[in-house]
Amino acid sequence: MEEIINIENLMFSYADKNNVINNLSLKCTACEKIAVIGANGSGKTTLFLIMCGLLKSTKGSIFVSEKQIEFNTFNPQISYLFQSPDDQLFSASIFDDVAFGPLNIELSKNEILNRVESALQKTNIIELKEKSPHHLSGGEKRLAAIATLISMSPDVYLFDEPTSNLDAKNRRNIINLINEMDKTMMISSHDLEFLLEVCSRCILISDGKIIADGEIKSILKNEKLLFEHHMEKPHSLIPHKHNLRDNN
Repeated sequence: MEEIINIENLMFSYADKNNVINNLSLKCTACEKIAVIGANGSGKTTLFLIMCGLLKSTKGSIFVSEKQIEFNTFNPQISYLFQSPDDQLFSASIFDDVAFGPLNIELSKNEILNRVESALQKTNIIELKEKSPHHLSGGEKRLAAIATLISMSPDVYLFDEPTSNLDAKNRRNIINLINEMDKTMMISSHDLEFLLEVCSRCILISDGKIIADGEIKSILKNEKLLFEHHMEKPHSLIPHKHNLRDNN
């Protein structure tokens, strides 16, 4: 399989906290969907911010599609979904937000229009394109933020807590959308049931290191491993005894 992500010996420290990312290495192949789990403060969001060039690592390298990610530089091969869509949507209309990225990679007008229409269709929000982001529900904002990523057609998507604060309908919309996208993705979430539905591989990060890396069900079934890192086994993976009255 074609290698899409290659992270080697990555290190990062904040001014008040050392080794938030601690000698982390990772390789991902084309179209893998990888769950990134860990307790709060384990380094998940920091890793994503370094991967898309918003933070500068103190050591190590990141290559996406054989191109090195540079700090504070436009890296169109990778796109990041912020935890809050309010950090991603800033234009007067959803159409303008979704068109912003393609406009900055100097595409033709027709290509930009095609990409925007396609992204809005895929996220099922075409009817919202003239609306202001401030007038949308939380779920609509999340779908609009994802549309801004899709319009860029990146090689890699980074999703940071994509289902947080969503109702059941919009959570299902996100699940269906991700499952329909044949792209390389890394998805950080505390919603482990959601990750079981959309990912095949899982990495567990603790203190900036990858503690476990493997098939997602194998890792999420490991109650001892999860407990040691302040997480609980997903409810769907816990064996349940049938109520004897159900058989009467």
